[in-house]
Amino acid sequence: MSLQSPPSSPPKPVPVNRYDRLEWAGAFGDLGTLVPFVIAYLSVMKLDAFGVLFGFGVSMVVCGWVYKTPFPVQPMKAAGAVATTQAAQSAVITSGAVYAAGLVTGLIWLVLGTTGLAERITRWISRPVAQGVVLGLGMAFMWQGARLMANEWLLAGVGLLVVVLLAKSRRVPGIFVLLLLGVAWTAVQQPELLRKLQEVRPELRWPTWAWPSIGWNDIVLGTLFLALPQVPLTLGNAIIGVREENNRLFPDRPVTDRQVAVSTGVMNVFGSAVGGVPMCHGAGGMAGHVAFGARTGGSLVILGGLLLVLAVGFSASVVALFEVMPQAVLGTILFMTGVQLAGGQFDQGRQGHESTVLLVTAGLSMWNVGIGFGVGLLLQVLLLRKTNRV
Repeated sequence: MSLQSPPSSPPKPVPVNRYDRLEWAGAFGDLGTLVPFVIAYLSVMKLDAFGVLFGFGVSMVVCGWVYKTPFPVQPMKAAGAVATTQAAQSAVITSGAVYAAGLVTGLIWLVLGTTGLAERITRWISRPVAQGVVLGLGMAFMWQGARLMANEWLLAGVGLLVVVLLAKSRRVPGIFVLLLLGVAWTAVQQPELLRKLQEVRPELRWPTWAWPSIGWNDIVLGTLFLALPQVPLTLGNAIIGVREENNRLFPDRPVTDRQVAVSTGVMNVFGSAVGGVPMCHGAGGMAGHVAFGARTGGSLVILGGLLLVLAVGFSASVVALFEVMPQAVLGTILFMTGVQLAGGQFDQGRQGHESTVLLVTAGLSMWNVGIGFGVGLLLQVLLLRKTNRV
């Protein structure tokens, strides 16, 4: 009598990226955060558009290819806000300080990721705190989006209606109609911007080495003003938040805090070398891509590829290209991103003080993610652990 081995379970399918119309639509779902920061860096700080776009483009293509989910690459918001406002007011923050901030930020997260410290830290953080950060970001996006939409309420209202009505359409993704609507609005309201586009000509560029332009003064300023203040925000939103959102939406393609920390480090070291700006992953970016149809890393490869084309061929004209899109359209994208992000955080079965921790963390995270994250951790210690001892 022969012994037969038990039938083995079928191998899990290998995740693959798609490049269909929904992935193309989802590729544009994060423009609401990307475009304003890029324009600020280029117009206020006068950074070389090539380095900024090239850093984002390469990072997006690699992340889409590696993670196989709409794993976003975004500007670090606190660093970007401080850099552009300080540059406008006092000219203290230079391009070298921005490159130094990216380098220092990259080294910090490479150390935290490769040593496992990032993962150990996040083990102490409860689910209500993590969800509170994401919920607060979602509400903040809705608020920021509504403020931008108020500038041109008629366009925003029509755009929002289009997106909602076409939310389930696989044939005509709503964001394509929204972007076309925005261009048509600009053609009517600001025809001079479209005339600028007629003057756009290809101009080939290649990467240059940015590190030689960094001085010791740049390292000090970039570390103290840009890199260090961003660390708690990155931990809350761009490590814990994006891991929470990715694993909720794509349980078949999970990520770990170690992976996210390491990729944050790698892309910032690379970006600083080619003249890019501090970058991070973010739960809001993933929600934006998903809200408009993305389900694989193909959306990131598409967007990154388009940015690389702009960098290599049209970096001298990129500000004019981005300004064609009205703020109300960017606001509509932000608003729908916030709806997607906040809507996934209302699960059932909370016990004891968990709802209090969630709501306090969310409310403060609308204002400042770092403060919301810190207060949420404090409440976790004071309330949740006390409940567990009763």
